[in-house]
Amino acid sequence: MPYLVHTAHAQFVALWLGTVGWALIIVTVGLVEWRVWEVSDLSVITSGLAWVGIWRVCFYSHAPILSGSQIMFCQRIRLSESFTPPEIAAAQVLLLVALVLGLAGNASVVYALRNVYFGLNKLKPIKLAFSSGGVLLILTGASTLVPVCWNLHSVVNNQTISFPAEFRMPPAPVNQSIGPGIAVGIFASILVVLSGLVFLSYRVPVILEAKVRPSWPGENPSDVNHQGIDNPVFQNGDV
Repeated sequence: MPYLVHTAHAQFVALWLGTVGWALIIVTVGLVEWRVWEVSDLSVITSGLAWVGIWRVCFYSHAPILSGSQIMFCQRIRLSESFTPPEIAAAQVLLLVALVLGLAGNASVVYALRNVYFGLNKLKPIKLAFSSGGVLLILTGASTLVPVCWNLHSVVNNQTISFPAEFRMPPAPVNQSIGPGIAVGIFASILVVLSGLVFLSYRVPVILEAKVRPSWPGENPSDVNHQGIDNPVFQNGDV
């Protein structure tokens, strides 16, 4: 197999970008600060701020609703609940899909780079692995960006959520702003999409192999693809 390490420097850098982007998607899934609600009633939400994520709603409170060991009151948002808005339900599903796609994409790229750096396979599987990894990472970015932008749209339009009474949340915020969850999600999407495009841009170098064979007696030299000149003495049988 030919030496290919010099052809995959950009893909090696893109692997790190894709890995960092995938790790940030994990962070995005875990963050509760997607939508920051400002409230006017401080009797329960004494800090005046509540955080709405895709899995939980949390706020600080000094009210009796907290036990002595609690510092934050949180309620879980379930996919099956009727009050769960579609943008949050979509985020719960699509971000989990993005995690699986990102893992598969990075694994495919690692396989391709392993073959490039150690020369363990032929050219066709390397190209296929890079292409598959690129497509999977672009799908990862899309699966992340769609719910993130959807929730961003809800924040910009100050859309409310009809939380149940046990959530202790007001019917509507005074104002709401973008939290770190949305910002990190957008940045992570950009990283994985860029890395996917780099993997798709990989081109297997054209390798020319010289093929030389002797001309047989009576064969027209113009019909033979060769790089040398036939020896007439050899053809006449004088040797």
